[in-house]
Amino acid sequence: MSEDSTGSGRRATGRRRKPRRRALRVVAWTAAGVVVLGGAGLGYLYVKFNGNIKSVDIDAALGKDRPQDVDNGSMDILVLGSDSRAGANAEYGQDDGGSARSDTAMIVHLYEGHKAASIVSIPRDTLVTRPPCQTANGKTNPGGTRKMFNESFTVGGAACAVKTVEKMSGIRMDHYIEVDFTGFKKIIDKLGGVKVTTTKPIKDHGSHLDLPAGTHTLDGEQALGLVRTRKSIGDGSDLGRIQVQQAFIKALIKQVKGIGLFDDPKRLLDLADTSTKAITTDSKLGDVKSLMSFAAGLKGIDSSNMHMITLPVGADRIDPDRVAPLPKETQLVWDALLKDQPVPAAATENSAGDKGGTGSLVQ
Repeated sequence: MSEDSTGSGRRATGRRRKPRRRALRVVAWTAAGVVVLGGAGLGYLYVKFNGNIKSVDIDAALGKDRPQDVDNGSMDILVLGSDSRAGANAEYGQDDGGSARSDTAMIVHLYEGHKAASIVSIPRDTLVTRPPCQTANGKTNPGGTRKMFNESFTVGGAACAVKTVEKMSGIRMDHYIEVDFTGFKKIIDKLGGVKVTTTKPIKDHGSHLDLPAGTHTLDGEQALGLVRTRKSIGDGSDLGRIQVQQAFIKALIKQVKGIGLFDDPKRLLDLADTSTKAITTDSKLGDVKSLMSFAAGLKGIDSSNMHMITLPVGADRIDPDRVAPLPKETQLVWDALLKDQPVPAAATENSAGDKGGTGSLVQ
């Protein structure tokens, strides 16, 4: 396996007919709130909720050193779940000086027509080549090879995370959405919890979770515990946790589409208020009107139209506690998304991800 463990995708020429810039911990954790916000269609939402949204100007930070947009009707979104222990998140561990890492990262590819999506989870301990990034104090971190993926967010925030993904894939991220621990919990609680069935008991001291086998309606704290669970499932690696997260996302999306939020205006507005406070977006999604337009393009997607995979990886040849992208298989993923085509099965056949069956623990 080569030391430079990143792929180099290719962009076709042309322009893309789509917005040029942009929950959980996942797309659903964020999209759950955003979709209902888009469905409300009430003019005063702009005034009431516009000030809630935090945004980052990715375009200004990255300039022109980015992959080219193409005109194929697709859209690519980087969704991050951040693990900062600052503020209300302090109960999950000691604050490390205000910095955070991307505890969960997903590339969400919406196919032309926005009726289906492929979601590629990037393991946080994937060794990649990180490009130079500007830090919070205005200095430049030189980056380099064999850097853990989730450190990009720590080094340079959202802009560095986007830049790293774009250098890995050759795919321009149209949007960026981020949610942290506390925001995730609040969204789930405002939804009234999420109903899941666990096929085996899950008990994890690290994530404060104790679920017997059976059907449960998880509140925000329990849901967060589930998506953070790692050591007590599978082989204890981040790869097993990713499968559980993906299963949870599908359960959440299925529930959001079936609980009749639009029949309960107060509940809808409460959820919209919570969701807009919980997320950070790129500046092109940094107002309610833009979020409403973005949400309109997500309504046609349900869990049955979402293909979820883990970036094809294997154990790193030097450090067995880290993983590295499989060059050939990873390139199959990037090429498929660049061409707006389904990810071929061959891309994941040799991957250490999507193995072990931990995703079947949650239904």
